[in-house]
Amino acid sequence: MALSATGSGKGGGLLERPVIEKTTPGRESEFDLRKSRKTSPPYRVILHNDNYNKREYVVQVLMKVIPGMTLDNAVNIMQEAHYNGLSVVIICSQADAEEHCMQLRGNGLLSSIEPASGGC
Repeated sequence: MALSATGSGKGGGLLERPVIEKTTPGRESEFDLRKSRKTSPPYRVILHNDNYNKREYVVQVLMKVIPGMTLDNAVNIMQEAHYNGLSVVIICSQADAEEHCMQLRGNGLLSSIEPASGGC
């Protein structure tokens, strides 16, 4: 955006109206983010057993944090983590996995992510 003054002499000239391109802010970057999430390699979100969260609380957090998580699935994931030490919560893009992991941790649960390509 360049401004130029028209007129002669010292000041007092009129400024030309700048040309502003009309674009939708963030539109391309949002599209690229969605595209990259679809094409990125899948990651596992893993729930680890701990000795301080009640089972009911773990189920509530799973249903709150993971989109589409049903009560039955949350109970199964919680029980698997309780008895086996860990359980796969969801397999998704790396960006989504990182977000889910942070939300689980933010609610006091132990979680991690790993690439899902290493033998399902």
